[in-house]
Amino acid sequence: MSETVLVLNTNFEPINVCNMRRAIGLLLSEKASLVLDGRGEIKSCNQSFPRPSIIQLRAMVHRPRPRVKLTRREIFRRDHYTCQYCGKHSQNLTIDHVIPRHLGGQHVWENVVTACSACNHRKGGRTTAEAGMKPIKQPKEPPLSARYLFAHYLEENAEWETYLLGW
Repeated sequence: MSETVLVLNTNFEPINVCNMRRAIGLLLSEKASLVLDGRGEIKSCNQSFPRPSIIQLRAMVHRPRPRVKLTRREIFRRDHYTCQYCGKHSQNLTIDHVIPRHLGGQHVWENVVTACSACNHRKGGRTTAEAGMKPIKQPKEPPLSARYLFAHYLEENAEWETYLLGW
């Protein structure tokens, strides 16, 4: 039961992804209703339950807007695993601070980019102007769209696409 289930708020806003066990628990306790199944059934001795793909909570959940955490993996994902100085596409990349930290640069979305080790070494501890290197794209925080937040689940759950658009 390692399948994932998309959880929608009462207004159909995608708010979370949970596992199948949690989703069935929410359905049985009537805290959620089934929106889309299409995955077959789970059978017990005397009952069968649809295996949900998408559920909707029955009570509105108010929560703060989600933010994408500033991690190595998210920086690589934002930059599409491409060096922002030479354009080389690779899985073996590093993180570079556009304004180096020892010169007062902060570790924030607008100051970090993906760089191959050769470009990172060439730039060294200098600013982009001093090194004569300019990032291909200006670094910025990734979009807070539901499509971006839940994108890594879409390969296995293509039916979620219509519920993620527009949020």
